Amino acid sequence: MTIDERIERLTERVEGLVMTAELHQKELQTIGLHIQADAENIRALARIAEIHERRLEAIEGGQQ
Repeated sequence: MTIDERIERLTERVEGLVMTAELHQKELQTIGLHIQADAENIRALARIAEIHERRLEAIEGGQQ
């Protein structure tokens, strides 16, 4: 294998690694967006649970 062939092969490998890294970066960004949405949904559910808890406490307090 000549030096030119080695350089070409290394260049192809580097290009492949760059493409893989770019794909991973896009996947991480997508995962980050999903995590952010999940966190917002969890906060919303927590607020709903708090509201329901207050309503139940009010109902239970009124029956005693």
